[in-house]
Amino acid sequence: MSTDSKQRPSRRAALLGERPGSYAIARHVRMSATKVRRVIDTVRGMDVAEALDALKYAPQAASEPVYKVVASAVANAESSEQLRADDLYISQAFVDEGMTMRRIRPRAKGSASRILKRGSHITVVVEPRANEKEA
Repeated sequence: MSTDSKQRPSRRAALLGERPGSYAIARHVRMSATKVRRVIDTVRGMDVAEALDALKYAPQAASEPVYKVVASAVANAESSEQLRADDLYISQAFVDEGMTMRRIRPRAKGSASRILKRGSHITVVVEPRANEKEA
């Protein structure tokens, strides 16, 4: 254990700083990060209501966990920051690679090949639209 007096900044400070807004993180989602990034790239920068509508009818399987994270970020902003959902937009959205479960598949002559079951962590940050105009 380190005896360093330096503390890591809180996640909120790293994502938002002093700006109003909120965030939500879904960890250990059992879907590869590249598949989720395709969906995240379509909604980044959108208004929240527009993004939720787009995610509801998107054909990709990754749209369901992304929808849940966006809805959670909006609920966090409404409850903890007293912000209106109509004013919010998705200011940051990114996907990090999570853990990879390694499985084996039996092959010919007693050998085995590896199956990688990938996971990801989804982070969505929402901020009020008026805050963007000031900055």
